[in-house]
Amino acid sequence: MSVWDDLVGQEKVSAVLGAAARDADAQVTAAAADEPLPETSRMTHAWLFTGPPGAGRDQVARAFAAALQCVSPDRALGGAPGCGFCDGCHTALLGTHADVSAVAAVGAEILVKDMRDTVRKSFTAPANGRWQIILVEDAERLNEKSANAVLKAVEEPAPRTVWLLCAPSIEDVLPTIRSRCRHLNLRTPSVDAVADMLVRRDGVDPQAAADAARATQGHVDRARRLATDPAARERRAAVLKLPLRLDEVGACLRAAQELVDAAAEDAKQLAEEMDGKEAEEMKAALGAAQGGRLPRGTAGVMKDLEDMQKRRRTRTQRDSLDVALGDLTTFYRDVLALQLGSRVAIANADAQDALDRLARAGSPESTLRRIEAIAACREALDRNVAPLLAVEAMTMALRAG
Repeated sequence: MSVWDDLVGQEKVSAVLGAAARDADAQVTAAAADEPLPETSRMTHAWLFTGPPGAGRDQVARAFAAALQCVSPDRALGGAPGCGFCDGCHTALLGTHADVSAVAAVGAEILVKDMRDTVRKSFTAPANGRWQIILVEDAERLNEKSANAVLKAVEEPAPRTVWLLCAPSIEDVLPTIRSRCRHLNLRTPSVDAVADMLVRRDGVDPQAAADAARATQGHVDRARRLATDPAARERRAAVLKLPLRLDEVGACLRAAQELVDAAAEDAKQLAEEMDGKEAEEMKAALGAAQGGRLPRGTAGVMKDLEDMQKRRRTRTQRDSLDVALGDLTTFYRDVLALQLGSRVAIANADAQDALDRLARAGSPESTLRRIEAIAACREALDRNVAPLLAVEAMTMALRAG
């Protein structure tokens, strides 16, 4: 199975990247033989992948990184880059390849200190791979200083360095950076394509796969989680019951508190899984004996780790809230479809009774205002408004209609 087989509904993008990987091969071969580089090439040093949430931006970027690092013996016989089985492909996909560095936002932003070592590495030659690859998973979260650091590296890259940037839209990236990148826009996979993927690769029951794909509207990661994680299904069911509970002010405030508490619990569970292990590994790396005191001068390092973990908990809580808000948006979208007599397929067929009840009780105008209230809540969270305040304002607006 090649690296491109993992991508859902992105056949055109895969074809473009496959051709670029073949041209990249030609560049490496020509450089090794001290021959002139090909005059025309579909390979470039910087790429920008955009697309809606769930389209698989990070997966596409990793597949391309794997194809560039592919060392399959079949390559000498004309095989396509990206076999999916060789050491180069395998480690690039897992995130353990020495010459593939990934940077993601831990908190609300990617800070310049998070990028400093990666930018420095981008100017070095590959250690054992074919290319030095830098993958920025949340390019839209680069702040001014970190974006300027990336810009300098993209403007004057090392000969064997490739930058892969991922963002929701091209407007989310600085014009000076995106003008130096080749842009590929991903589309949302179809519901049928996502359901087929869940059946083939995860062994999900066909009906459960279809329900998860339809409920998440083609969001690959969320569909997989919904189809395989009972806790995710329980959280979604609780969110879909919320619109029927907002009959008084007290109920709105309680519902808001429950949403925020559920998101905080998600963040806490992740922290319990990761924070302790990271702290022990850091102490061991600093030379502290198990259960012993840290060496002098290392307290600052542990403080930086604690700050990073705190930012990650905040980000996890907001991401969990965003999933709930996405479920609410699709719920009211279904209500609007029923009110307008649209032929659009209902995403939340398992909540048909609630949808019918709200569709009869309200008007299309009030439903649109509720959808706008959810969007306003998401924007407030992006601006770092306190989660409880933002969600309380939303639930009150949902009640008012």
